[in-house]
Amino acid sequence: MFDFRLKVFYTVANRLSFTRAAEELFISQPAVTKHIHELEQQLGVALFERSGNKIQLTAAGNVMLHHAGNIFACYRNLEFDINQLKHAQGGVLHLGASTTIAQYFIPPLLAAFNQQYPHIRTSLLYGNTEQIQQALLQKTIQLGITEGHSKDPALKYVEFAKDEIALICNADYKSYKQGITAEGLKKIPLLVREHGSGTLEVIVDELKRLKLKLSDLNILMYMGSTESIKSYLRHAPCAAFISLQAVQHELAAGDFRVIPVKDFRVPRKYHFVYPQGQQDKLAQLFMKFTRQHTA
Repeated sequence: MFDFRLKVFYTVANRLSFTRAAEELFISQPAVTKHIHELEQQLGVALFERSGNKIQLTAAGNVMLHHAGNIFACYRNLEFDINQLKHAQGGVLHLGASTTIAQYFIPPLLAAFNQQYPHIRTSLLYGNTEQIQQALLQKTIQLGITEGHSKDPALKYVEFAKDEIALICNADYKSYKQGITAEGLKKIPLLVREHGSGTLEVIVDELKRLKLKLSDLNILMYMGSTESIKSYLRHAPCAAFISLQAVQHELAAGDFRVIPVKDFRVPRKYHFVYPQGQQDKLAQLFMKFTRQHTA
C-alpha cells in the first residue's frame, strides 16, 4: 500500500496537480487526496503547500521526490534483472529528445526497437535541450537525447552520432547562389530557433569563433520548432540555420537549397544524457541498440 501511495505522491509531485495525477493514475481526485493525506500522516510532515488551486512541494516534499525517483529507478532495474533471468525483456522506458531529434532522427529507431522488444513500453517526451535536461533532473525520464551540452555536473553526456547545421533557403530564393562570407550573414533575413534550443546554442558558438554576435544578424523571427521554420521558408525570401537531418527530403526534391557560407561550418554531436550515478538498465539497452543501428 505504501508503494502505491508513493506512486501517487510521485505523480502529483511531477505534475503539481491532483487532477492531472488522478487522470494519469486512473483513480478519482478524492482518492489522490486521501492517499497524499495518509502519506503525510504516516510521515508526520506536510509534503505540499496549497494556495487556492495551486500546489507546490514543501522542503520535505522535495526530499521525498528525490528519494522516490531513486526508489523507482531501483524498481525498474529489479524488473529488468528478473526479466533477464527469464530470458525476457519488459518494463517501461521513458525517453526525452530535443525537438529536431524527436521529429527526424529517433522515430525510425524507436519503431525498430519496439519491434525487437515488443514487451518494453516506451514513451517519448520532446522539447528543447533545456527542457529535456530539466526532465532528467526531475527524474520524469530515464534517458535524454540532445544536441546541446550543459555543464551541469549532475548529468553525464555521451556522444553517439553527428549532424550538421547549414544555412537553408527555398529554391526560388535567387539571392546568394554563389555563397556568402561570414560578414554577409549580417544582411540575410534570418529565422532562428528559440532560446534554450540546442540548434541556437551551436550557432552562437560558431558566431563567436567568427567574432559575430547574434545581435549582429538580421533576425526576422525566433520560432519554436524546425517544422514552423521550414513552413515559413517555403513562402518567404529568407534563410534559416537548420539541421541537414531535418531537410534531407526537401533538398533531395529540390524544394530547398543550401547557401554556402565561407569558413562557416557547424557540425554538431548528438548526445545521450542521463543522471550521474547508477544507470537505468533499460536506458543502457536502448543506448546499445541505437549505437548498433546508427553505426
